[in-house]
Amino acid sequence: MKQIGTGIAITGSGSATPATTLTNDGLSQIVDTSDEWIVSRTGICQRRLAVPAESLAVLAASAGREAIAMAGLEPSDLDLILLATSTPDDLFGTACLVQARLGAIQAVAFDLTAACSGFVFGLVTAAQFIRAGTYRNILLIGADVLSRWVDWSDRRTCVLFGDGAGAVVLQASDRDRLLGFELRSDGTQNSCLNLAYQPQSQSLLEDTLIGQGTFQPITMNGQEVYRFAVRQVPEVIEKALFRANLSVEQVDWLLLHQANQRILDAVATRLKIPPEKVISNLAKYGNTSAASIPLALDEEVRQGTVKPGDRIVASGFGAGLTWGAAVFEWGLK
Repeated sequence: MKQIGTGIAITGSGSATPATTLTNDGLSQIVDTSDEWIVSRTGICQRRLAVPAESLAVLAASAGREAIAMAGLEPSDLDLILLATSTPDDLFGTACLVQARLGAIQAVAFDLTAACSGFVFGLVTAAQFIRAGTYRNILLIGADVLSRWVDWSDRRTCVLFGDGAGAVVLQASDRDRLLGFELRSDGTQNSCLNLAYQPQSQSLLEDTLIGQGTFQPITMNGQEVYRFAVRQVPEVIEKALFRANLSVEQVDWLLLHQANQRILDAVATRLKIPPEKVISNLAKYGNTSAASIPLALDEEVRQGTVKPGDRIVASGFGAGLTWGAAVFEWGLK
């Protein structure tokens, strides 16, 4: 039997983006492209880019601070900080740096990597700690600084990505607001989207070789990723809704990873969800990877569009390949 107070409520949100904006017209001065070409293929008009002094930890902590305040908590109330990111400041992990910046002295902190699916995977992971009765107050942050790893001479990829952070607070509740979820992975399609390490052979001794190198810029097979998303995302959403015992018509908002407006439109069409129920802000920020879902959610919450009790189905999809969906009610404890 479930313990009393081990349901999940999502009680606060926050976001942070760098001040520097790169428009499509600006990009056209770097590569052979145009505003019309980018908008027609992606729906993106501009993206935010972190300057060298803007670390992932700074953006993540700023978003987290807003979410904590909205939830009516203090950083010292947190039991766990979970940072979903593929672009840490330190390969050993950045969540502990965020913990220190927030002054969350009671919280354990660790990173989770699932690329653009990271926030949804993180949401489900965080929920298990609450459902088990282990923790009561969790800060989940999705943050990425993909501009560090973009090939700015490749117009197929450099037009897509931006930097940012988004966060939510999950709290233990007598009623469970995470209504259903479904997670998936398929490593056979890993080559479709990569930020890969490339070793270079180095001899230490005559019979001892090691590989030392660095990570290479993002590579992507855009057509395959598009086909994958349009085929798999509606299916995983339907499975999450089935687990929640809900129909598509009972959902107030569709909140997809902000990858490409054509993907958002195609998924909504497949599910027969009207455009007015689809949350989209990628025109302003581009693809911010693990940050995109919580960043878009926070904007709608602060504008009053998403209201307490609204039912949201969120789906992330991307490198791995990974994808998943979660159905939750916003803002009621």
